[in-house]
Amino acid sequence: MTVEQNVLQQHSQKHQQTLLNQLREVTGTTDVQLLQQALQVSNGDLVEAVAFLTEKNAKVPQQDEATYYQTAQITNDRYISVGSQADTNVIDLTGDDKDDLQRAIALSLEESNRAFRETGITDEEQAISRVLEASIAENKASLKRTHTEVWSDSPNPHERKRMENCPVGLKNVGNTCWFSAVIQSLFNLLEFQRLVLHYSPPARMQDLPRNQKEHRNLPFMQELRHLFSLLVGSKRKYVDPSGAVEILKDAFKSSESQQQDVSEFTHKLLDWLEDAFQIKAEEDREGEKPKNPMVELFYGRFLAVGVLEGKKFENTEMFGQYPLQVNGFKDLHECLEAAMIEGEIESLHSAENSAKSGQEHWFTELPPVLTFELSRFEFNQALGRPEKIHNKLEFPSMLYMDRYMDRNREITRIKREEIRRLKEHLTVLQQRLERYLSYGSGPKRFPLADVLQYAMEFASSKPVCTSPVEDIDTTAPPGGTIAQLPPPASAGEQPDACVSAEGSGSGLQASQQQQQRVSIHKPFTQSRVPPDLPMHPAPRHITEEELRVLESCLHRWRSEVENDTRDLQASISRIHRTIELMYSDKSMMQVPYRLHAVLVHEGQANAGHYWAYIYDRHHQRWMKYNDIAVTKSSWEELVRDSFGGYRNASAYCLMYIDDKKPFLIQEFDKETGQMLSGLDKLPPDLKVFVEADNKLFEREMEEWDALQARKLQQEKLALAAAAAAAAAASVAVQPMSTEPCSPDNTAPSAAPQHDPEYMEQQSPSGDSKHLQEDTERAISKAAAEHDEKSPEALLNTAMKVEYTRLLRLAQEDTPPERDYRLQHVIVFFIHNEAPKKIVERTLLMQFADRNLGFDERCKSIMKVARAKLELIKPDEVNMEEYEMWHQDYRIFRETSVFLLIGLELFMKKSFVEALMYLIYAYQYNKELLAKGPYRGHDEELIAHYRRECLLKLNEYAAALFETGEEAKVNTGLSIMNDLVVPCLPLLLVDEMEEKDMVAVEDMRNRWCSYLGQEMEPNLQEKLTDFLPKLLDCSTEIKSFHEPPKLPSYSTLELFERFGRVMTSLTMGRTPADGR
Repeated sequence: MTVEQNVLQQHSQKHQQTLLNQLREVTGTTDVQLLQQALQVSNGDLVEAVAFLTEKNAKVPQQDEATYYQTAQITNDRYISVGSQADTNVIDLTGDDKDDLQRAIALSLEESNRAFRETGITDEEQAISRVLEASIAENKASLKRTHTEVWSDSPNPHERKRMENCPVGLKNVGNTCWFSAVIQSLFNLLEFQRLVLHYSPPARMQDLPRNQKEHRNLPFMQELRHLFSLLVGSKRKYVDPSGAVEILKDAFKSSESQQQDVSEFTHKLLDWLEDAFQIKAEEDREGEKPKNPMVELFYGRFLAVGVLEGKKFENTEMFGQYPLQVNGFKDLHECLEAAMIEGEIESLHSAENSAKSGQEHWFTELPPVLTFELSRFEFNQALGRPEKIHNKLEFPSMLYMDRYMDRNREITRIKREEIRRLKEHLTVLQQRLERYLSYGSGPKRFPLADVLQYAMEFASSKPVCTSPVEDIDTTAPPGGTIAQLPPPASAGEQPDACVSAEGSGSGLQASQQQQQRVSIHKPFTQSRVPPDLPMHPAPRHITEEELRVLESCLHRWRSEVENDTRDLQASISRIHRTIELMYSDKSMMQVPYRLHAVLVHEGQANAGHYWAYIYDRHHQRWMKYNDIAVTKSSWEELVRDSFGGYRNASAYCLMYIDDKKPFLIQEFDKETGQMLSGLDKLPPDLKVFVEADNKLFEREMEEWDALQARKLQQEKLALAAAAAAAAAASVAVQPMSTEPCSPDNTAPSAAPQHDPEYMEQQSPSGDSKHLQEDTERAISKAAAEHDEKSPEALLNTAMKVEYTRLLRLAQEDTPPERDYRLQHVIVFFIHNEAPKKIVERTLLMQFADRNLGFDERCKSIMKVARAKLELIKPDEVNMEEYEMWHQDYRIFRETSVFLLIGLELFMKKSFVEALMYLIYAYQYNKELLAKGPYRGHDEELIAHYRRECLLKLNEYAAALFETGEEAKVNTGLSIMNDLVVPCLPLLLVDEMEEKDMVAVEDMRNRWCSYLGQEMEPNLQEKLTDFLPKLLDCSTEIKSFHEPPKLPSYSTLELFERFGRVMTSLTMGRTPADGR
């Protein structure tokens, strides 16, 4: 085949694909075979093809058809430019006239074709243009965002500095997470990366651009080279891709915007790159057939073998991204098997000339990079909108493609036939097993083995009846009237006390007497068990011989049923195993493809967030590329987010690479064969570009450091001035010190050590008074036991008394409303097994209070305690450890205050004010619990109210949005943007907390539910702008509110208020109740 023929064939294939896309969009038909049949019947005439499909679907009621087109018309109204004039060729589609519908479709197709002829740009490319323009506009608008929105850069460049050996992220410049996911997946294909970095534009630049495509492709390639070079060698944590997005936006002109389909973008991106490399290949061919590296890397070929109306055909086709249907399949191999066989193909394997139609696909040549496009979106014609398929679909990390290769056609057909036979047998066995496991003829069915067991238990039961005398005594009316007794049993009746009404010889008389008896019962005795019925089901009459025979039969039958069930289950398991191992022999494992990247979408069909999992072959681990955040991941996380069926996240694109071609992912120089890394991978022009950008970033960090140094110096000067002023004032008013000097009459060499604020005793009120009273009681009790002891002995005894009291409090099993850790720091220390020296010093500090008391005994003990403190050597008590323990207690008290205020506000339904208190209570508490289980409060309780608060705010904001009023809508979105959205990463970061994950999904689903509803264009625009922020799955906290300022509580007040709040929670619903 000549070069011209090859180009013409590729152009013909692209043109046919364009026609299929247009026909699918106009008619809503997704059956590829039916679409191709329509094009063949109409000889490529779109109008006739639409007419053919319309007649095919004529069975659909006209009312539904009109409703569908009305819906589509309303949906598209929001894309009409403001101020544009109405088209004079408007056709009314609301009537029943089918001619109007046909003319409308024809007019639409004519307009689409005319636009293509005039501009050379397809509707698909214009759709991409619309989302790119929206992205750029969003990027510019982001400059006006508040600090709580997710994509604002940190002013501190050190927070934007790249960690050593960490991959570089891509900034989301406004609804461009799809761009980041695709570009990162391609960039990490090192062969593709080399091709882009070493791409050089054609030498005939003066002759270019020759057409619009070249005008678009060459600047884009240059911008892509710059972007890839920054991803290789930048010192920034993430880089801005606006340059590439700007080039793409400028290539198309449109004023409309919509959510971009990433599969279409990937397809078009590869087309653009193919065109760019084709220009270079044609220049370098020198009379030889040009080789396009994009085609060699991403495109393969398959052989289509089939029968059309009884006539056999066979042709070869080229493919890039291979589309696979998800709905109705459980794993990737099932999807591939279905995609390789279309229609009924029995006639392919028989000598008969059947009229059946169908075809098989067999790969003749697989590309080094094999990409599967998973069709997770389908158009719901009844609702008139696209919907996402959330079904679970499993895929392997290593995929063997042998069974789909043309060279293995015959053996694969044999194995498929064997699998088909096994599956038929499997269906029969499963049906038989189901009869055992769901036995019965009514609506409720039970396992047959259990039914037999229940029958055996019933037969073995003995009847136990109530005494009629007891029944009468206990049911007698208060007035003393005794209910009328039934007549004594006649001779023909059984003497058994448990005779039924049906077994009575005088049924009518017994019935009348029973009614008469019941009629005089009081209301509270009406529901009692009648005295002639047993207390539990049991046989009335059964002999020992009958019971023995019945039990023997039931035992034997149950054993037989259990054996049959086990045999069926074992047979089913063996067949499943046989099917799984059908292709496990070595001859069918010669074409291995390793999973390289998984592109994931979370959300609904009209909006969502995209990210990618990419395998790092060098470090043998998975990495998660989520815009600016690049983090280590695992196969387990990938499975959870990519298989589907869990939340709204699932894979939409799988990228496999040939495991026998290591050059795809190895870093080396093709010319020298040396391994390369970092800037050494770049050609000279790009190395200069990256070094210049790194110098700019280094200068930015230096300027920031200089600015911070100046601020720090100014703060130090201000503090020094304030300290000097305070010292001058203190000298002016301070009285003569009456404290005794140290034994050597010199000042202590150690720096003064300040007591913790909860141990400071500066006044006889608040904490001081409470702690002072406890200390004085301990001294009084010690003095009562030993009247004549020295102050030092009294101090030791008093400390033992106080410690015994605190130990008893610590050992009590108390509910949350009586948390004695809030009463005293030593209780906290005992709970957490603090070192003995830390506890002793803390207790000694308590008795060293200057304001301990005014009697001589207390003063003498205080002086002894202070002297002991001064004699403690640095090596006896680690002061850093001492401060650390007291710092933890300070944080515990702050956490308690955060939780106290947050719960009080929550119970007052002040959710906006309560949120930050609960958020910081959880964060501080989590840090404490990381050091020990008794250092904080109940994590589940705080998590519950934090979660509930966010859900309440979400409901409130959604209710405001539903009003449609501008002011209320803005208030609702402000609550979401400023409060709820920044907090979502806190719920997502701990992925083991299932309730938090479910809550986030509930919030997202509430807002995604608006996508299918009709609303004003301005509300639609606000919703489209807001949803990507809500659906962002990043767990990185970009910016956040400062913690609220806490009021000062005394120990007693904090203990009592905390107890009241916890009591209120105990009386209400507990967190275990769930949401």
